Amino acid sequence: MDPSPLFIKAREYLPPEKVAVVEAAYKYAHDAHEGQKRKSGVPYLEHPLETAITLANLQLDAATLAAALLHDVPEDCNVSIAELEKKFGPVVSKLVDGVTKLSKVAWKREVVVSSQESQAENLRKMLVAMAEDMRVVFIKLADRMHNMETLEALPADRRRAIAQETLEIYAPLAHRLGMWQVKWQLEDLAFRFLEPEQYHEIARMVSVRRAEREGFVEDSANILREEMKKAGIEGEVTGRPKHIYSIYNKIHKYATIGRNFGDIHDLFALRVLVDSIPDCYKVLGIIHNLWHPITDEFTDYIANPKENGYQSLHTTVLMQGTTPLEIQIRTYEMHRVSEYGVAAHWRYKEGAKPDLHFEEKLSWLRQLIDWQSSLDSEEFLKTVKEDFFVDQVFVYTPKGEIKPFPKGATPLDFAYRIHTDLGHRCIGAKINGRLVPLNYELKNSDIVDIMVSKGEKAPSLDWLNSDLGFVKTAHAKEKIRAWFKKQERVQNIERGRAILEKERKRLGLDTANIEDMARQMEFDTVDDFLAAIGYGGITPHQIAVKVTGQPEELPLMPTKSPTPVVKHHTGSGIQVLGVGDLLTHLAQCCHPVPGDDIIGYITRSSGITVHRKNCINIINEEEKERLIEVSWGVVEDVYPVNVQVEAWDRVGLLRDITTVVAEEKINITSVSTQYSDDVFSMFATIEIKNMAQLNHILSRIMSLRGVISATKAQKDRLNVSS
Repeated sequence: MDPSPLFIKAREYLPPEKVAVVEAAYKYAHDAHEGQKRKSGVPYLEHPLETAITLANLQLDAATLAAALLHDVPEDCNVSIAELEKKFGPVVSKLVDGVTKLSKVAWKREVVVSSQESQAENLRKMLVAMAEDMRVVFIKLADRMHNMETLEALPADRRRAIAQETLEIYAPLAHRLGMWQVKWQLEDLAFRFLEPEQYHEIARMVSVRRAEREGFVEDSANILREEMKKAGIEGEVTGRPKHIYSIYNKIHKYATIGRNFGDIHDLFALRVLVDSIPDCYKVLGIIHNLWHPITDEFTDYIANPKENGYQSLHTTVLMQGTTPLEIQIRTYEMHRVSEYGVAAHWRYKEGAKPDLHFEEKLSWLRQLIDWQSSLDSEEFLKTVKEDFFVDQVFVYTPKGEIKPFPKGATPLDFAYRIHTDLGHRCIGAKINGRLVPLNYELKNSDIVDIMVSKGEKAPSLDWLNSDLGFVKTAHAKEKIRAWFKKQERVQNIERGRAILEKERKRLGLDTANIEDMARQMEFDTVDDFLAAIGYGGITPHQIAVKVTGQPEELPLMPTKSPTPVVKHHTGSGIQVLGVGDLLTHLAQCCHPVPGDDIIGYITRSSGITVHRKNCINIINEEEKERLIEVSWGVVEDVYPVNVQVEAWDRVGLLRDITTVVAEEKINITSVSTQYSDDVFSMFATIEIKNMAQLNHILSRIMSLRGVISATKAQKDRLNVSS
C-alpha cells in the first residue's frame, strides 16, 4: 500500500516531529497486518490507511491519525493496548482502546446489527467515548465511511442492515457534529445500497443536464466575480453541487406540490468565500443589486449560527427573471468549520488558538450523556432519533438564552427540557407575550414563557395522547411516563381500568374480553396491562389499532355485519393537468358527472369551467389555447360509522363539533340531536377511511370544552333526522 497521500497531506499542516509519529504508526500497522486480507481480497492495511487519509483531509492531529492507522491492530493482530502505550504513548493507546470498544459493540452481533438494541448500545458507547475524547468518534466515522465504500464484498442482508444504520445513526451524528463532508458522503453511500435503482436513476438524470447547468452556473459566477472585483472585494466564487441523496429528498418534496425533476433549478448553486464578515454582507448587497432576491429564501446564519457552529449567509435569487439560484456566502474560516465541523476545532485543544465557545457548542452532547443512563435502549434510541437527529427550531427563554428543539415541539416540550418540575407544574404558556395553547408549535425566534401553578401539580395523562399534540419530543414523553410510573401500582391499575372502559365504550368494544386484550398487547397479566395504561406506557390509540386487528393504514372493517363501502372523490373532485387541485366549477350547459370525458376551459376571472368533451360550446370554441386537460379526482373508499357525542349544553357546541369534523375533511352524512337535563346528545353517521382516523376524530371531539363522551354508537340507537 502506498502511504504517500497520507504523508503529503499530513505535512501540509503538521510539524515534522508530528509527521514522524504518523509514519511510525504506519510502519507498525504495516508489519502487524502483514499477510492479512479483507473479504474483498485486498490487503487489510488498505482500510486503516484510507481511514487515516479521511481524517488527514479533516486536518486532525497526529495522535488521531496514528490511532486511525492502529485501530484494528489490538483485535486483529493480538497486540495489547499496553504494548501500544509503550510504543506510542497514553494518548494514542487510549484512542485505539476507545475505537476497539466501539467496534466490539457494533459488530459483536452481526445478525442483528440494525436492531434497536444493537443501535442503541452502539450509540451509548459512542456518547461515552465522545465525552472522554471526541477524536474516538471522528475515527469511528471515518472507519464507517471506508466500510461503506467497500460494502460490496458483504452479503446483501448485511449490506442493507449496515447501510440502514449508517443513514439513521452515523450520517445524522456527523451532521450534529457539523461535519458536512462526512455527512453527505455517508448519506450517498447508504442510499446507493438501500435504493440502488433510484440512486442510479437520479445519477443518470443529473448527468444528462450537467453541461447545461454548469454553463448556467459559470456564467452567473463570472458576473458576480466581475462585480466583486469592481467593489474591491477579494474572494472565490465556485459552483456548489447537490448530492444524490439531497436531490432524492428534494424530488420527494417537489412531488408533494405537483412539480417534477425538471423543475429543480438549484442542482448546482454558488458558494462565495471571502476574508471577513463585513465582506460577506457587502457581497450580499452586490448579489441583491444584480438579481432579484426571493424574500422568504434569505437566512442569516452568521448573526444566528446553527447549534453545531455552522455560519453562512443563504440567499436565493432569480436569474434571467425566472430561474432560482441558491447562493451561500461565508468567510474561509466559516467554510472550514462548515466542512469539518467540531473536527475543525480540535487543533485548538493543543493550544494554538482557544475556542471559548467550544464546550457551549457541545451542550447537546452533555444533555444526551445525562439522559442515556436513565433510559432503556428503545427509549434512548427514540430520544436521539426524534429529538436530536431532526430539523430544528431555535427559541429563546425569557432571559434570552437560545434553546434548540425539533420542529413541531410545543411549550410543554420546552418546559420539560428546562426542568422536569417545570413541565409537571405547567398550566399555560406565553409566546412573545401572548397566551397560546399548550399544543402550539414553536417557531424560530419565539420567546417562550412558561406559566406554573403555585403548589404541587401532576401532569395530565392526556399530554401523552399523540392525537392531541401536547408533547412531541421523546424526552418530555418519558418524563411524563416516569411521573405516572412512580405512582402507586394500585392507582395506576384503577386509572388504567377507567381509561380502558372508556375506550371500549367509545369504540363499541364493550364485549371484548380484557384477558384477551392483555394477551394481544403482549402483557403477562391483566394488572400489568392496566397499570401500563394507567401510567401512559401504552395509549388508547395503540389499543384501538391492536385490538381491532386493523393496521392504521388499512380500512376499518365491521365487527358484526358488513359495512357498505362509499366511493368519494378527493378534494374538489377535479385535477388540473400539471397543477393539481385548482379553483374549478362544473359547466351549466352540459352538466358533466364523474365518468364523463371532460376538458377544462380557462375563464378570465373565475378559474376553470369543466365541460364534457362533446359539449357543443367546446366543439365550437375558437380560442383553443384556453382549453386545458383535466380529470376527475382520485376515488377513495370511505366507510360509514355511527358516533354518539354527549356534552353539557352550551352556546356554540354543535358548531365546534362540526368544525372539528370539517377540519379533518370527514363527511357527515346524517345527524340528529337531543336535549335532556342540560345534556346535549348528538348522533351522527360519518365517513372515515380507517380505525386510526376514527380514533383521532373522537379524541379531538373529546378535547372540546364540555364534552362528556365521544364514542362509536350502536346502529340501532341512531334515529337520524335532518
